[in-house]
Amino acid sequence: MVEEFIAKKRYFFAGMNIRRLRKGTGAEKFLRFGWRPAVVGMVLFLAGCNAPKEHLKQFNCMYQQGNLAGARVFCEQEIKDPNKPRGEDLLWALQLGAVSRIQKDYSGSTLWFDRCEDMFKVFDPQSRETDIIGTTLVNDNIIPYRGWTYDGVLVNTYKALNFMAQGDNDNARIEFNRAMERQTRAKEKFSAEIQKEKDKKDKANAQRQVDYNKTTNSPDVQQKIKEAYPGLYDFEAYPDFVNPFSTYLAGVFFTAIGDPAKARDLLRESTGMLSGNRYVQSDFEAAEQWMGTNKAPEPTVWVFFENGVGPTKEEFRVDLPLFLFTGKVYYAGIALPKLVQRQAACERLTIQCGGNYYPTEIVGDMDRVVQTEFSKEYPWILTRAIIAAGAKAAAQYAMTEQNNSSGAQLAAIAMAMYSFATTAADVRIWSAMPKNFQAAKMPMPADGKVTIQTPQGYLYPVTIRPCRYAIVYIKIVSLSNEPAVDVMTY
Repeated sequence: MVEEFIAKKRYFFAGMNIRRLRKGTGAEKFLRFGWRPAVVGMVLFLAGCNAPKEHLKQFNCMYQQGNLAGARVFCEQEIKDPNKPRGEDLLWALQLGAVSRIQKDYSGSTLWFDRCEDMFKVFDPQSRETDIIGTTLVNDNIIPYRGWTYDGVLVNTYKALNFMAQGDNDNARIEFNRAMERQTRAKEKFSAEIQKEKDKKDKANAQRQVDYNKTTNSPDVQQKIKEAYPGLYDFEAYPDFVNPFSTYLAGVFFTAIGDPAKARDLLRESTGMLSGNRYVQSDFEAAEQWMGTNKAPEPTVWVFFENGVGPTKEEFRVDLPLFLFTGKVYYAGIALPKLVQRQAACERLTIQCGGNYYPTEIVGDMDRVVQTEFSKEYPWILTRAIIAAGAKAAAQYAMTEQNNSSGAQLAAIAMAMYSFATTAADVRIWSAMPKNFQAAKMPMPADGKVTIQTPQGYLYPVTIRPCRYAIVYIKIVSLSNEPAVDVMTY
């Protein structure tokens, strides 16, 4: 971090009005000779402002290389106290629950996901009014990671899968119901939070430190954001806060346990989100027929494929035109997060069963799920960043307005350095999520054998014990790692 800051010194000081400093003054000498140790000391002091970014890089490396034992230990060390969560405790509990699932430690995974739900409950009622203070003085990393709606929905879905793997259908039912309820509540909650954020911005505008509406909507600012993040809104969104994989899997589960009414409702919703998916359409038609004739669907195998790794976040900086603030400001900038898509393990799987071949089809794209919610929050991320930049600019202005002494100007320069060093984006995200979920459906084979094949020719044979319905669940982080396979029968 220090080296990066020093490498950018010319770029940083280019934004300062150096001509205002008289040659030979203390301020001029500071800029020529004394700035380096001050900058280094300040950056070292502030180095923890975006530590999660480096920690996520370490975890992602271990996770994608298949070092699950190392990833698990790393997560455990990052969690300070799950009973009194703060900082990134929730984030690392999410990662730990996902890693434990791959290791088939279902009880351990459920325990950590239970703790995640407890943390959601701790954070949910907390007032966000105090957030603006911390983010204004530093950045969004100062507030705890509270999670997103898609985090909560996936937590309940994974808990349901854990219980399914353990043969506990009663608790699996509860978790699916919680996942669906969480999706239903999210839209109403988000609408209320939008109004709160709007009130904050209006209050800040009333103080007239800077016109935040003007700054946020500045063509120059908008163009810079578009250049750095051209795909912000260029995607096909899912319905608000809904993960179609969770909804479809729940529909399949209720089919398998013999609840046609619940299955039909969920599968109807799934067909609306996954139009054109033949497997989903077939399941909905079977549920409709079941309700009309009381005849259960024929013996069936569903194969679900959890594929690759989901998006991460990267930081990009936007230096704001100083005229938006005042001529007596040395530096004003914002740092924003952007989503970066990562790779799938493979494009799809092909299931060999009874002499026929069934390719998997996407039933949930986590890139789209995350982007849908992220795009709704993004205007308020931008607004908070602008408010923070404005407050720091106002501090610089106040110092230079006091008098023209070299001491006042030195203080303003130090404030500009502080502003630059604390301008950092929040790039925290549950990075153990997959890139997408896929599924295939086929008649139950007489011999109970199916073979899962990748496009690269890897074969994974699966034997299903005698049953009416079976769900085969396979997770592949990358083809260099051994897949995790569960077979659940009904």
